[in-house]
Amino acid sequence: MNTKTLTRHILCLSLSLLLVLGALAGCGTNASDKKTEGSNVPAETAAKETAAEPSGEADAKQELTPVTLSEVAHSIFYAPQYAAIELGYFEEEGIDLTLINSAGADKVMTALISDGADIGFMGSEASIYVYAEGNPDYAVNFAQLTQRAGNFLVGREADEDFKWEDLKGKNVLGGRAGGMPEMVFEYILKKNGIDPKTDLSIDQSIDFGLTAAAFMEGDADYTVEFEPFATSIELENSGSVVASLGVDSGYVPYTAYCAKKSYYEEHADIIQGFTNAIQKGLDYVNSHTAEEIAAVIKPQFEETDESTIAAIVERYLSQDTWKEDLVFSEESFDLLQDILTEAGELAEKVPYADLVNTEYAEQAKSDR
Repeated sequence: MNTKTLTRHILCLSLSLLLVLGALAGCGTNASDKKTEGSNVPAETAAKETAAEPSGEADAKQELTPVTLSEVAHSIFYAPQYAAIELGYFEEEGIDLTLINSAGADKVMTALISDGADIGFMGSEASIYVYAEGNPDYAVNFAQLTQRAGNFLVGREADEDFKWEDLKGKNVLGGRAGGMPEMVFEYILKKNGIDPKTDLSIDQSIDFGLTAAAFMEGDADYTVEFEPFATSIELENSGSVVASLGVDSGYVPYTAYCAKKSYYEEHADIIQGFTNAIQKGLDYVNSHTAEEIAAVIKPQFEETDESTIAAIVERYLSQDTWKEDLVFSEESFDLLQDILTEAGELAEKVPYADLVNTEYAEQAKSDR
């Protein structure tokens, strides 16, 4: 090979090397831009942080699968879920969780059906309604979290001698027709010989989450509230909790996780990992004090004092709110359908085997 030929080969190799290095630099820039999308972190700072991360940690983050969870409400009632988030249990299961509050079971189901969420967390009545309507890609429940109602009856004054009969002739701020809060409320009224239609006036016109504000403004004699709203009314000296719907209704399958049939077919591993994470959160809550739980979930409720969170958690612990495992039994599902039927919301019962899958909860239970 002569000198000119050798020189040309060297130049070609050098040019190729420069092109490769340029492409790699471009890839690095794109990765940095992607990392900072939607955040307030300057791109240069993020790039430095990325470069400083050990390669093992960076690889682990990239391996997480994004999952969007739509919840019916953001309430301390769901403390095990928030413990799982704050303690990193979802990351341990390879899940990058995005949590959205859809404010109502009907809206959670809408998000699920429209692919705005991968997993829904709400009262299982919504999945029954969708199935009964004939939707072929209906939602299947795979994990039951709460076994009692999580709301409370709040009156204008403290009343240690309160009886449900005291509601006769009164005005009460209730919930949406066909939703678990309202149906459980009416279920309790009927158990106590009270006709929800004629013995009192139940206002169902106020949107979920806004009833506490309406009550404090002077509407109605009583209101049915979740936490932290029930306690916030007490702290504002605008009312007092007089009864627990969770205690007076007994064990009820109040809230559960579900996903569409089509999601199960493609993401069975994600459903299992998700269930494992929730079981770990449930185990944590069932084995720690209210103060310890409050400290863990405080970032989820930044506007609420930690001592208040602890008091609310203790209230839920004392009434045996959370299950020991996530298995949704047929007996519980039948009770739910009885409540729906009695409320006039269900004409014909639907098959448990179609709407509940316990294999993931059973596996999470056995892996503890």
